[in-house]
Amino acid sequence: MSEATSAAHSDREYETIFILRSEVTRESSESISTRVTDVVSREGGKLTRMENWGRRRLAYPVGKQKRGVYVYLKYIGRGGIVSELERNLRMLDDVIKYQTVKVGEEVARDAVVVSDEDVKFEYIEPVPEAEGEDSRARELGLDERHEREREQRSHGFGEEGDELGEEGEAEMGGEDDE
Repeated sequence: MSEATSAAHSDREYETIFILRSEVTRESSESISTRVTDVVSREGGKLTRMENWGRRRLAYPVGKQKRGVYVYLKYIGRGGIVSELERNLRMLDDVIKYQTVKVGEEVARDAVVVSDEDVKFEYIEPVPEAEGEDSRARELGLDERHEREREQRSHGFGEEGDELGEEGEAEMGGEDDE
């Protein structure tokens, strides 16, 4: 067997992060984790790590979702495993985004030791809205301050409605400079 053919059939290590809708139920999230595990094993791969990173704010809204449940997977397999896993993630309504990265070439599958705790999916209960990050900002008075700043910007910078205020007018040469 040539070296190129050998490399094409060797195992590689991959990481996939997928994001579930923030209101995902326990049953749905456990069903998705079971499906992911089944796909990896059916495709001849080996799941080495599964972590639920919990609900987090998204960098930008995705389909009107501002928060999501992040799930991290690390697994070993051949090239077809990624396309099959991503095809399954695409079909699930509760999955809003996913991304896969190849992290290792020619991994010896037998050398990788996996404990049951590493691949066990744990559901994380949602934090009640009163205890979320947004209310903490309100507790610290940050929301009120930002609201006042927004109001000032919408009405102009100065108190009387002039845009620059007295100092800005003098600096910009608004009065006659002789």
